[in-house]
Amino acid sequence: MAGNGGSEGLAALRRQLEALERAGRLASAVLPFGLAAIDTALPQGGLALGALHELAGAGPDAEDGAIAAAFLAGILARLAPPRPVLWCLAAGDLYGPGLAACGLAPERLILARAQSERGVLWAMEEGLRSAALGAVIGEVEALPSAASRRLQLAAEASGGTAFALRRWRNGERAARQRAAPNAAVTRWRVAALPGALIGGAPGIGRPRWHIELWRCRGGVPASWMVEACDATGHVTLAAELADRPEAPAFRPAFAG
Repeated sequence: MAGNGGSEGLAALRRQLEALERAGRLASAVLPFGLAAIDTALPQGGLALGALHELAGAGPDAEDGAIAAAFLAGILARLAPPRPVLWCLAAGDLYGPGLAACGLAPERLILARAQSERGVLWAMEEGLRSAALGAVIGEVEALPSAASRRLQLAAEASGGTAFALRRWRNGERAARQRAAPNAAVTRWRVAALPGALIGGAPGIGRPRWHIELWRCRGGVPASWMVEACDATGHVTLAAELADRPEAPAFRPAFAG
């Protein structure tokens, strides 16, 4: 009896130590943006890996999610080592050249076409089981709380990183879906801004985005105006803001 009790105690201790080691590895696994204004707003100094994150468009870009997808492509471009990423979707309108312009090489993309959003969520969860993938992305309108918890737990267990790219195809449901709680560690909204004029001359300027971190576990909501990410996946503060002192983080009025 004593021997059995000792074995059970050792097994419990081993499991506890393994959990602590895993938690320590995940706590140190972050992807910095390389931009102090953003990194200092995140609890670990960068985007936590081994977790679920949500990205969505805002304003006129809310429905198609193109700007949010470009911002996500920049994040994926900076993952090291540059392993393949699984992109799960129910629609067939992913624009590869646009992702490539933000640094996500086409040869890294593995596309999984599902018949429904439920299939997308299933494919994401299965993808998180693979150590060969750098990240898993799923395009969804709805992200039920239970499904998001499963994705977060799967990401924590495997060390894989999941991104839910929200696309609002139903205007009546969009407002409810945006505000609905889920288990994502961070929730981002990205919108296009008028391009900066080059040299003050009229014409097509450099693309700019309004990036909003409106939910962050252990952090404070904030927003920034940035130049769109370049071919290396990095964003920079908009030129007129680059020389200003850093503004305190604030909660936008439409944070929900």
